[in-house]
Amino acid sequence: MKYVIACIDGSKATLAVCDASGWAAMQLNAPVTLLHVLDKSLYPTQLDLSGNIGLGTREHLLDEMVILEGRRSKLALEQGKFMLEDAKKRVVGQQPTALVETLQRHGDLVETLLEQEPKARLVVLGRQGEQHQEHAIGSHLESVIRTLKQPILVVMAEFTAPKRFIFAYDGSATAKKALNQVATSPMLKGLECHLVMVSDNQSQATTELAAAADSLSNVDFSVITAVCKGEVQTALEAYQVANQIDLMVMGAYGHSRIREFFVGSNTTKMISKSRIPLLLLR
Repeated sequence: MKYVIACIDGSKATLAVCDASGWAAMQLNAPVTLLHVLDKSLYPTQLDLSGNIGLGTREHLLDEMVILEGRRSKLALEQGKFMLEDAKKRVVGQQPTALVETLQRHGDLVETLLEQEPKARLVVLGRQGEQHQEHAIGSHLESVIRTLKQPILVVMAEFTAPKRFIFAYDGSATAKKALNQVATSPMLKGLECHLVMVSDNQSQATTELAAAADSLSNVDFSVITAVCKGEVQTALEAYQVANQIDLMVMGAYGHSRIREFFVGSNTTKMISKSRIPLLLLR
């Protein structure tokens, strides 16, 4: 059985992650796993201060520090359990028929998601982690995006069920593969699709978009196509605002201007600037 895996951490985005995972579970007819990973670098299970023994050291103070750190980690685990219980209540409250389970791990988020990936149909994460400001990107997010092969839904501080989405298309093999994922998955069915290409060659882009649009129209998507000019991020953002788009869908790591845009620091820039959720397809 494949799950929607929702990563929660107590950040401002946690409620949005719950709401997005409930919506996705309904669209995919899939169960939800609410995952809380207690970062082992912030909350170690064992604290070794032996290297600090030296001039001016009082061993009883080191012992007290170890005890306090142990209590801190234990309290964080307990808090995580309560957080998972509240998150489950929120998802079930909005989607009463949803099958929801909780999972808590003490370790590294990327490693834990890799362990869970075989049973993942979709991974949902907030843009910001618990320790980050509103427009900052969580320290693990880019690593997760680069490491996992499953679709990833990145949400902001709030989430509402989308009515229409924009697909950033460039005609590459990666974009075509992502488009096929959209066509063959129930996740975006019922939503209006805006298939948009950023290109200076209007004629060629129109031809490529027409073929791409047919592949979605043939499976009952309502498709609107558009060709935009200019810098990719600016053009896509302007189109999104003008057409009241709720969700952006993109195939990661293509071989064109979109690839240049989404690789490396440009990926970070897009996610940090976006006002709407992003569905990343690999």
